[in-house]
Amino acid sequence: MLSCYIPDPLSAAPTTRSDVAWGSDLYAIADPTSSLAIWRRSTATAAFSPRNLSQVDDLSDEFAVATLAFDLPKRMSDAGYETPGMDALASDIASLATRFSQIMDIDRVALRLEVVETDACRRLHADYVTARLICTYVGPGTQWLDAADAVALAAGADPETLTIREIGTGDVAIFKGRLWSPDAPAIHRSPPIAGTGVQRLVLVIDPAAASPIAHA
Repeated sequence: MLSCYIPDPLSAAPTTRSDVAWGSDLYAIADPTSSLAIWRRSTATAAFSPRNLSQVDDLSDEFAVATLAFDLPKRMSDAGYETPGMDALASDIASLATRFSQIMDIDRVALRLEVVETDACRRLHADYVTARLICTYVGPGTQWLDAADAVALAAGADPETLTIREIGTGDVAIFKGRLWSPDAPAIHRSPPIAGTGVQRLVLVIDPAAASPIAHA
């Protein structure tokens, strides 16, 4: 389950908000003016799309980044993922975990690979983490608010009046959490899919609990 923070409409709204950085240089998340970094990838996500989502188990564990590329394929196979698609997916996840670990200056990550068929954390929120990487390999991506709408939400605006933006399938996003940016974390939610029959395959990477958090 995601660690969620629901903004309090009665709390004072911040006078400024950080915004989104676009591009493959996810290191931009370290910029004080960025609460969210999004990498729009040209890679065909079909290569990472397992055909047997209804038959796989969720995977959730902490991993040493140095050995993740070797450890993950076996764990995914045990969870029911099938080759050859599993190999491409495992390789991509290991690559993203390595990049995230370098940005966060950590050597262990908490990794979740989940099949989602509900609305999960459906309310707009910020995470109680330092930073979180999310990539949706199958189905609609995570939804988020830009700076102006995040300020409006904190001031008590009805979410239905805001512009809800959505990260593309296969795109990579790093969300700054409240432990790193208490006053301007990234505000986001899971896309509403309950009752539609839509499935999502979602990767979530956090710093592991035992990892040093250099950016808190």
